[in-house]
Amino acid sequence: MTTGKKDLREYLQDHLLVGDGAMATQLHRLGVPLGVSFEELSLSNPKLVQEVHDSYYAAGARLLETNTYSANRDSLSRYGLEHRVARINRLAVKIARESARDDAYVAGSIGSILAGRVRKKVLDEYRDQYEEQAIALLHAGVDGIILETFLDLEELLMALEVIRPLTDAPLIAQLATLEVGRTRDGYSLTDAFGQLKQAGADIVGLNCRLGPAEILRSFEHTQVPHGALLSAFPNAGRLGLTDGEYAYKSTPDYFGQSALRLREQGIRLIGGCCGTTPEHVKAMADALESLEPQERINPTIVPGDRPQVTVQSVRDQSKPSIVERVKTETTVIVEFDPPRDLDAESFLDGCCELHRAGADAITLADNSLATVRMSNMALGALMKSRHGIDPLLHIACRDRNLIGQQSHLMGLHALGIDQILVITGDPSRFGDLPGATSVFDVTSFDLIRMVKQLNEGVSFAGRPLKQKAQFIVGAAFNPNVRQMDAAIARLEKKVEAGADYIMTQPVYDAESIKQVYEATKHIGIPVFIGIMPLTSLRNAEFLHNEVPGIKLSSEALERMRAVEQGEAARQEGIKMAKELLDTAVQYFKGIYLITPFHYSSMAAELVQYVRQQSALVKTATH
Repeated sequence: MTTGKKDLREYLQDHLLVGDGAMATQLHRLGVPLGVSFEELSLSNPKLVQEVHDSYYAAGARLLETNTYSANRDSLSRYGLEHRVARINRLAVKIARESARDDAYVAGSIGSILAGRVRKKVLDEYRDQYEEQAIALLHAGVDGIILETFLDLEELLMALEVIRPLTDAPLIAQLATLEVGRTRDGYSLTDAFGQLKQAGADIVGLNCRLGPAEILRSFEHTQVPHGALLSAFPNAGRLGLTDGEYAYKSTPDYFGQSALRLREQGIRLIGGCCGTTPEHVKAMADALESLEPQERINPTIVPGDRPQVTVQSVRDQSKPSIVERVKTETTVIVEFDPPRDLDAESFLDGCCELHRAGADAITLADNSLATVRMSNMALGALMKSRHGIDPLLHIACRDRNLIGQQSHLMGLHALGIDQILVITGDPSRFGDLPGATSVFDVTSFDLIRMVKQLNEGVSFAGRPLKQKAQFIVGAAFNPNVRQMDAAIARLEKKVEAGADYIMTQPVYDAESIKQVYEATKHIGIPVFIGIMPLTSLRNAEFLHNEVPGIKLSSEALERMRAVEQGEAARQEGIKMAKELLDTAVQYFKGIYLITPFHYSSMAAELVQYVRQQSALVKTATH
């Protein structure tokens, strides 16, 4: 297939065009190990990069992508190459141009900076990086820019907004979807393609993540804007483990057949992504040889074609949530840690004692201090089903990857457990299994946002769900810091992410309670002030000197030194906690009591005391 080197947009009006296949796959086949910067090879081994381009050209590709997919400042900084952005991009264009001869197009490849990661920064921070890379590619003389493998429409739109004013050259905008027909950030492809064309994309399409069959299905169910040029660069199927090695399954023959099916959808630029080789490209080029493009005929979308989100409540609506309750009355959350052994009954007995004392919800930590405890999900289900007690579960970012986190949350939804507290979690190496791995796929900010996405009826991957979750999401706040302004700024970000309420670390003096009130009264969501009674001098010294996020006052330490150990110390701890509660109920309607060492009777006494004091405050104000 020859191009005649018209403008790419003009050429695609009347012709099919075969793109190349995977650069990294071929470089790896040629001996380049994983874990290095493939883009850097344009500097250190340009002949090897050109060998890949030559192999795709010989196979029939007439659009070659530069070896610059991750040649942005963010990605190159992992290899100490952030100062080489312009040079790497310019040389990559030169290498591709030599292979393209006079009848093939060279497209400057720009990949997503997020690159599959969860968004942790404001996208605007990437603007300069996209501009830097695009300018280098355009100055080096590419025939167009291909923006590829964007999971989030919002990032791709931002990249277009940056690059479109820089050039009149063709811009190809390709999304990668985790689910057929919808982006990770929840947009349908019909909506996404419309927005991309309006933002200045000349060619819109899909690449990566999915194989030919699923990309074909995506187009079959999408309304494409009138007159839009389409592209498709599927993976060679799904990556799987075969004979001890990871490999892609799709054969070149299958790709040749798939190219014909993609043509029937009106797609004019067809290439390959991960796992594809010159053999795959040759099969497509042979299949499409001498064929003309077909006009796009959009499918007729009728009601029922797409999943419908319906709100079905599994929550007992007769019981108000803690957020609803705290708006009108003093509300008490009591933390009671799951057991470190297999005995659940004594734990449940303690929960019942706290419930009878008047606790509005009992909160269960998620392997606090990275110490293994019984599953709070299982215990929460038992509390709810056997005893009608509202559980409030902590969810740590530490122990589950994104797959596990969404699965866990879906399970909580099925159980009707919708009150949660999202926390970062203590590092595994400091717990009782120091060889365990800390996952931390996401931060607490990210997880709060993603839980709220489930509340909109959209999965982490952007797939519409048949129900909307109803999670009430809490966030943690540590007031025991030197820089309160920085802590408040962090707290405000959690509120911005969607937190519905705040639970603080325990405080141990009345002045700190007042300071927390003054520092947080502007945030607009309920704050539950943390109070944890001390049990002994040793307990006090341990908390003060060894536990992150806890700081005792000098007075508290002195008072524990002045009493004998055992029951006398516990009574002093209760007395001190009651004094703090006297102040707390004047400033906060939300009280968060932390039970020490499974002493449920201590916490139960404090719950009853809160009820008495809040009644007195209420009477005094009337």
